[in-house]
Amino acid sequence: MPEKKSSKKSTGAPKSKKMVYFFGDGKADGKSEMKDLLGGKGANLAEMAGHKNLKLPVPPGFTITTEVCTEYYKNKGKYPSVLKGQVQDALKKIEKIMDKGFGDEKDPLLVSVRSGARKSMPGMMETVLNVGLTTKTIEGIIAQTGNERFAYDSYRRLITMYSDVVMEKAQGIETEEGKGIRAQLEKIMAAKKKERGITLDTDLTSEDLKELCKAYKEKVKEVLGKQFPDDPYEQLWGGIGAVFASWNGKRAISYRKIEGIPHEWGTAVNVQSMVFGNMGEDSATGVAFTRNPGNGDKNFYGEYLINAQGEDVVAGIRTPAPINKASQSDHNKGQKMLQEAMPAIYKQLDAIEKKLEKHYRDMQDIEFTIEKGKLYLLQTRIGKRNGPAAVKMAVDMVKEKLIKPEEAIKRVRPEQLDELLHPIIDPKVEKEIKPMAKGLPAGPGGAVGLIVLDAETAVEWKKEGKKVILVREETNPEDIEGMRASEGILTARGGMTSHAALVARGWGMCCVVGCGELEIDTKARTIKVGDIALKEGDWITVNGTKGTVYAQALPMISASEENMILKSFLILCDKVRKLKIRTNADTPSDAKRARDFGAEGIGLFRMEHMFYGKGAEEPLFKLRKMIVAGTEVERQNALDELFPFVKKDIKGTLAAMEGLPVTIRLLDPPLHEFVPHQEDQLEELARSLSISRAELDKRTSGLRESNPMMGHRGVRLGITYPEITRMSAKAILEASAELLKEGKKVFPEIMIPVVVTEKEVSQQKAIIEEVCAEVTAKYGIKKMPLMIGTMIETPRAALMSDKIALVAEFFSFGTNDLTQMGFGFSRDDIGAFLPEYIEKKILPDDPFQTIDKAGIGQLIKISIELGRKARKGLKIGICGEHGGEAKSISFCYESGMDYVSCSPFRVPIARLAAAQAVLK
Repeated sequence: MPEKKSSKKSTGAPKSKKMVYFFGDGKADGKSEMKDLLGGKGANLAEMAGHKNLKLPVPPGFTITTEVCTEYYKNKGKYPSVLKGQVQDALKKIEKIMDKGFGDEKDPLLVSVRSGARKSMPGMMETVLNVGLTTKTIEGIIAQTGNERFAYDSYRRLITMYSDVVMEKAQGIETEEGKGIRAQLEKIMAAKKKERGITLDTDLTSEDLKELCKAYKEKVKEVLGKQFPDDPYEQLWGGIGAVFASWNGKRAISYRKIEGIPHEWGTAVNVQSMVFGNMGEDSATGVAFTRNPGNGDKNFYGEYLINAQGEDVVAGIRTPAPINKASQSDHNKGQKMLQEAMPAIYKQLDAIEKKLEKHYRDMQDIEFTIEKGKLYLLQTRIGKRNGPAAVKMAVDMVKEKLIKPEEAIKRVRPEQLDELLHPIIDPKVEKEIKPMAKGLPAGPGGAVGLIVLDAETAVEWKKEGKKVILVREETNPEDIEGMRASEGILTARGGMTSHAALVARGWGMCCVVGCGELEIDTKARTIKVGDIALKEGDWITVNGTKGTVYAQALPMISASEENMILKSFLILCDKVRKLKIRTNADTPSDAKRARDFGAEGIGLFRMEHMFYGKGAEEPLFKLRKMIVAGTEVERQNALDELFPFVKKDIKGTLAAMEGLPVTIRLLDPPLHEFVPHQEDQLEELARSLSISRAELDKRTSGLRESNPMMGHRGVRLGITYPEITRMSAKAILEASAELLKEGKKVFPEIMIPVVVTEKEVSQQKAIIEEVCAEVTAKYGIKKMPLMIGTMIETPRAALMSDKIALVAEFFSFGTNDLTQMGFGFSRDDIGAFLPEYIEKKILPDDPFQTIDKAGIGQLIKISIELGRKARKGLKIGICGEHGGEAKSISFCYESGMDYVSCSPFRVPIARLAAAQAVLK
């Protein structure tokens, strides 16, 4: 009976919330912008299948949303009541398109079950293929395909994957190395191949595979205490549940912590009809990239395997072949390219990859399957890339007008630039050393470390301060924490799309994969290549750029600073950023290096650092004489001896900066640190001062302080011993005057450290101005281009900034000390408790690495506001370690600073982070 019309709002039951999104046959419920709801994989499958400009050959399927995952955990592992009905409706759509029935004994539909978070997570669940294959449906597969071997090959794969992923890992079952169900099933297969005298899986007959399937199921029952499920729906829902369970699995949580992915996101589930790459010589499976993910070259790049399923390519079970000439390497050049083996398919795939990159305007990572001569696309996603590749792609895509400069800047993570400055093996030494083995170059730079053969050992040794290289047959998601703890990764199996290569590429970690000559014995804890045998704990060196491995520790050097691609990219950044980038440098060589990296001045020159390095013995001795001097005369004599050394270093650094501003902090030696401990040095120091050893001991004991960081240092030293300030100012100003007379530009900025009141600044400023008048008169200079300012590094100084700004011409925040005093944390002793604070989310970040915006950040903002009210145009910067950290740089920009200062090697990173701060 038809409903009567009513002006009132309907009171009928609300429409069920959509939890399942279908894709296939040129249509899709979702699109690529729906990553938060459908996950990256689901959103891109919908886009490929349904977008009017694509409509690619994607096997039909459906995505269960991330919201279901969230509800699943809220409801203690229960699904929303409407989910099963929506899944059933979606299955019917797939059955209609494929003209097959899920669970149908005559013509069965098989599906794959995959996880799919909004950001790619190698720590998540592995795919389960061939779901729906049972003792009954296998007969239908044989009847439909006429290929018994294919049917049983698919069945043994399902038993392996399902028992490992769903029945073991999803149940939280932890096993010892090599004792998991997958490893035990692989041993059964290895024994069968040995018995048959064959090496390849593809050489197994259908009878062999039948026997394996029977033995596999017996082993599953024996090890896991449960029968392998023989019902298609039990398999399907087991797979779906395993995806949700994997979101909170140990390895997924570890990966999210490492990558900073929120735990609240949840994962989607993708169920897709199977297409088979293991149906014979006219079938294949592969992974490809629209550009080379290892170096960024604009070449279609990928690997494939004939008569295989997707897991074979990434698991390294067989060595994949190249798809084309650009994908060839020493490792695979003897194998037939896809371009030769299936030219028509390759041409179709090449046209699709071009279309996908143009559509997404970024490098794509594509999974494909060829079934009986027909091409299918199983996935596309933004491809992971290492730092050098990320920068090259960004620059090239701007030149190609594929993206705008602003987009290019946003695509490169600041830490990826670090990879372009990665340590490399000294090429002169490497040239003379023969490698012990060669594999595929999967991660940038070089790495040297001690061999470890499992992830747990890697983590333990790292905690002990050891540098390690993780060596494995192949890595898997359980190895995530050990991989992160390592300097580099070396695997015996796997290609450029293996787990190790994928993770290393995402992290910019040195990695060599597919080193086939490598024999690993986990029981004996040894590795062997030919006649060369090494044990766990021996040194090795790997070159992730060349794919070479050396049986010893080789020396490392910094990567070339003459990187033209990096320079081109940073020019794009410089056009966008507003913050100036300075460097913390204490020597002419550091200053020059920083200039080469694009530094626009020095934000912190620490005078006392000249007493640490090479050739510092003589000035260090003079400094010690000054520190332990008992009278003003003794102190002045020592300062007079010290003066030429200080002036020489300052002059060299000012000259190296060629007219850029240089902020020089007045001498701030932590007195106790400079007192010698060796007997012969103490005796020599006493003799030089013409005092007894007993008198020297008395003086040095008087220097000891309970808390030296809050003791007699910084401006306090200049207040009590004004002659120290005079010497420091004279060295700076005479060095500047001499350079001015030589026709060079200089902009010295003298910084008074550790102040708490404007009166300290006034007192020290008066001494500096008096010295300045003397120097300008001596050298006949009309005006010295000098600024006098202070370092804000105590909470009181921050709160008194309106008063201090009346006498200081610039502020530079010393955030290390400001953090230490603001928190009441000693930065030298936080290791005992800070990891727990981060782990338990008491603090979001280590405040000595990332500026604490909530607390210390407020002090900084108050200081800037007060300072600029008192002195319009007050120049403000930061010179603590935070000046080279991306999130802190963003805060500095938001707070209205003029510049940040960081170590020379972090200058490129700061230039990028400053540009991204503007775009954010």
